[in-house]
Amino acid sequence: MELHDENSFKVRSIQNAGFQIEKTEVALSLLSPAELEKQEGIGKSIAAKIAELNQTGKLAELETLKQNTPEGIIELLDIKGIGPKKVKTLWKELHITNKEELFEACKNNSVAQLKGFGEKTQENIIQVLQFIMKQSDKHLYGDIEAIAFDLEKKLKTDINTNIQLCGEMRRMMETISAISFLVPATDAGAMLLTIQNLSYLTEEPAKSGLYRWQGFEKTKNIPVEIYITTPEKFGSELFKRSSGEKHLRLKTAAGKTYLQAATASAFATEAALYESLNLPVIPAELREGYRELQLASANLLDELITNADIKGSFHNHSTYSDGKHSVEEMARECMALGYSYFGISDHSKSAFYANGLDETRVLKQQAEVDQLNNTLSGFKIFKGIESDILNDGALDYADDVLKTFDFIVASIHSNLKMNEEKATQRLITAIENPFTTMLGHPTGRLLLKREGYPIDHKKIIDACAANNVIIEINAHPWRLDMDWRHIGYALDKGCIISINPDAHEKIGLQDMHFGICVARKAGLCKEQTFNAWPLDKVSSWLKSKGK
Repeated sequence: MELHDENSFKVRSIQNAGFQIEKTEVALSLLSPAELEKQEGIGKSIAAKIAELNQTGKLAELETLKQNTPEGIIELLDIKGIGPKKVKTLWKELHITNKEELFEACKNNSVAQLKGFGEKTQENIIQVLQFIMKQSDKHLYGDIEAIAFDLEKKLKTDINTNIQLCGEMRRMMETISAISFLVPATDAGAMLLTIQNLSYLTEEPAKSGLYRWQGFEKTKNIPVEIYITTPEKFGSELFKRSSGEKHLRLKTAAGKTYLQAATASAFATEAALYESLNLPVIPAELREGYRELQLASANLLDELITNADIKGSFHNHSTYSDGKHSVEEMARECMALGYSYFGISDHSKSAFYANGLDETRVLKQQAEVDQLNNTLSGFKIFKGIESDILNDGALDYADDVLKTFDFIVASIHSNLKMNEEKATQRLITAIENPFTTMLGHPTGRLLLKREGYPIDHKKIIDACAANNVIIEINAHPWRLDMDWRHIGYALDKGCIISINPDAHEKIGLQDMHFGICVARKAGLCKEQTFNAWPLDKVSSWLKSKGK
């Protein structure tokens, strides 16, 4: 609607209704138009749209707008940093209708000449487009994990019980280019024929070969590759296809690389291969050439963090700010997950776009938490806030407010276009604030959508270590920030890590799992994980943090 210059009042009413509908628990499909009109944020016009959606599955007004909008223009709306008004200018004045045309227009300096753009905006668009195009063939691990596991289950039933996931999926990489499998077979040709006849896969014949089938999973059109090997070499091939390049380059006592050792002999199982290397079996997600040998030599592989180790959840939101469920509903969901504590940390007052809490609403929420803590037996809700880090690194409440919280997650949400020096200093200033408990999503990245602002990770980690500040692994599949590649340095510096789901609704608490996946890649053990500690230890640490 904004793209087509619709009435601004109508646009705002749609936006507000969308916000309310996203948060509601009411089954709107069961309500009459008259009942719909009584719901918060829904008037007569919106009620009619909901009724139309319920009856037809479509909105005629939206369909008309789509018909009058090139498909590529809708994709441009997803580019961070340019809103509907700028997209419309690009469309109408430069006749740009897709990302490729926009990139070309930036390269020949046409975009910078437009009113309201300039060279800085043009350069930002180029950077964003380059990032998007580089990631165009990838998927978030969190988006396809369930699909991959379901596909593996089907393939075990339909072609061979010994088929196994390998590649990026098995290594739990944060982004995935294809779902890979390895299957043992004595007759590769017969196996290929069996795979070709599966109804839920579509082959790309030009990319398949004698020992590899390549194609797509039909429902989501995700690339799939199935490699075929002999049973005698299955362990060797599984190892090679489930290990990162740096792990394969590690050397044995005899001076051979692990890759050479796996290629020189045929191993039926990975266990046999690792035994030949005088090592325990190293989990595939850890095979990145960073900390796996250190953990193996210290007999700590069994201490890697697991879902079962988690005792509680920090960095969560409720209906007080931009969450879908109340504090009590979120807390009770944590209880249902077997947790013993829950940290509420709604957005702070600077986050006006997320209904951030002013001082009065902070007091109201804290009073509600006190009341809930008196009624929830054997369970603790910690009073927290996700405090915005301002431009100068300050937190956005006075000290007399900050000291009322049990914990504070300090995060950057605004003015993300910083150079490394500015971003690093801004974060360090916040880390040095004595009220900061945790550093939230340190780079602000959104995987496949937005590159994080550049920071000096070592300086940030050193500051956290010096100031006793916990580092967050934000478990939301779009973030997974701090990146696992930097966690090893943090552990060497003695930092504590908290795996936080950044949950805005009950189901969001389950994102904890994706944080655990990358935490395992980083070599994080349960003793180093704040929210794997028991309640009494967490409570004691939080009380002593400021001393």
